[in-house]
Amino acid sequence: MSTTTVLAIVLPVLAVLAIVVLLGAARRRDVTDADRLGRLSRETRQRDRGPVTAEEEQGLTGREVERQAVLERRGAQLVPVPAAEPPAPLEPPDAETLGVTRRQFFNRTIVGFFGLGLAGFGASVLAFLWPQGASGFGAKITVGSVNDVKQRVRDGNGFLYVPEGRMWVTEYPADSVGKAQAVYSPSELAGIEAGLIALYQRCPHLGCRVPSCESSQWFECPCHGSRYNQVGEKRGGPAPRGMDRFVMAIEGGSFTADTGEIVEGPPIGTNTTGQEPEGPTCLAGGGE
Repeated sequence: MSTTTVLAIVLPVLAVLAIVVLLGAARRRDVTDADRLGRLSRETRQRDRGPVTAEEEQGLTGREVERQAVLERRGAQLVPVPAAEPPAPLEPPDAETLGVTRRQFFNRTIVGFFGLGLAGFGASVLAFLWPQGASGFGAKITVGSVNDVKQRVRDGNGFLYVPEGRMWVTEYPADSVGKAQAVYSPSELAGIEAGLIALYQRCPHLGCRVPSCESSQWFECPCHGSRYNQVGEKRGGPAPRGMDRFVMAIEGGSFTADTGEIVEGPPIGTNTTGQEPEGPTCLAGGGE
């Protein structure tokens, strides 16, 4: 078989195959486009194409046409469908009804703790500024009747310590009252003339608590060696003055000391009683 004959057979076959392939590709493209774009294919549109009815010309939908046909069969008129009412305006909901947001929770917590802190600070300030109660240091203390207090001093070997007033109470010699009247103030003489004196326990030097010494019958400070006689007049050591004392009074036969009013002790050299040590000192080394 010659080459011309072969070509005459093959070429028509190839042409037919090419036409078949092109037609198949075109059909697949129509189907794909219809699926992707939501449109009917060309063949579908051709099959559905037919005469246009009066209802279609009036712009009625298929559902409205079916409804019109049902009403006509029942002998009724087509009832127009009322137009839909416009939607109600949107009103934003109340923020409180939606609950507390995280930011609101933290803000309110911070404000609450800040308020509690201020309340605690205010309460402490009020407590600090509030007047002292009727008892304890800083108030007027009734030690007892004059005779009773003197007896308690004697029972304590010349010294009576009143812890609630932080004070020592001792007897003031009656024969020394004349000298005291030339030295002490009226607020001190009220007790001295009754034979008693109330001394602040704090040493005027550096504030140490001054104990009594039963052997010497003096007050002797263990911190730096300051010494005072039984009525608080300085007799030795680095203290700048005698022991401080409180404002005293006799009220209704009772001896009282106002621990809220402190009177500075007498200056160095004051010695109205002339009392000397009545025994060995209590300080280490023997003192002066």
